[in-house]
Amino acid sequence: MFSLKAASLFILSLFSSFSYAADKINIGITLQPYYSYVKAVVGDKAEILPLVDAGFNPHNYQPQPNDLRRLREMDVIVVNGIGHDDFAMKVIQAANRSDLVVIEANKDVPLLPAMGQSVGDGAVNPHTFVGLSTTIQKVYTIANEMAKIDPENARYYRANARKYATTFRKMKHNAMMTLGDLDTAGMTVATTHNAYGYLLQEFGVDVATVIEPAHGVEPSASQLQETIEKIRKSGIDVLFYELNMPNRYVDTIEKATGVQLYRFSHMTHGPYEAKKVEIETRENLNTLVEAMKFAAEKKGS
Repeated sequence: MFSLKAASLFILSLFSSFSYAADKINIGITLQPYYSYVKAVVGDKAEILPLVDAGFNPHNYQPQPNDLRRLREMDVIVVNGIGHDDFAMKVIQAANRSDLVVIEANKDVPLLPAMGQSVGDGAVNPHTFVGLSTTIQKVYTIANEMAKIDPENARYYRANARKYATTFRKMKHNAMMTLGDLDTAGMTVATTHNAYGYLLQEFGVDVATVIEPAHGVEPSASQLQETIEKIRKSGIDVLFYELNMPNRYVDTIEKATGVQLYRFSHMTHGPYEAKKVEIETRENLNTLVEAMKFAAEKKGS
């Protein structure tokens, strides 16, 4: 028979669990990759609140009233802060909240210069979430900042960050082992978008040209012809372009130059998922290994 004492303990347990849940920190994120990072670090110790519903394009998104309402629920927000979530920086500024803690995930990341025909002087490449070493550094930064905010769980956050970093180090190691002694020193690539430099540099691959003047903006007829001529003259082996984005001009380039096409994930499309960055990084690495093997065989033939 269910005793009064047992019932009291059960109710007390429920109340304690509710109180604990209510005391959780609300952490905001601005882009899909940062959901993966924060979830990996905080586990169930905090609630993660996306600033914007999934399915938006961060390159042309304009702040909405709902964004400001969501921001009011956040204690902390993790931002890219170097150009990929400028919409969020406008919302944060408009909120005028001195109590909001802003974690700049890229503050300790060595940044690459931006490439592209419409890039201004001094612009940096904001796509650090596509790289492996840059991902690891950002996760460490998030864990260290969360340790300051919530010292009671500091060891938990840092242990989770180390575990996540190990996953990405193993990915890179396995890709390197797959390449073995392959000679890819002469590999030359072009990309449709200035998004993949952080990944490519880890494997010693240089980008000869970026085709799009800006993300999602198709080159003009004259720009496209210039690109085709450059690919022909430079002996570019591979063109990387983006999943989930219409690239009609890519077919034109392929027919005109015979360049081999490979697709990378940009990691900012689709739903917010804990495993998103891990899964899509692994897919990108498989694509890169395939492309590097193709380029090596082409040079050797």
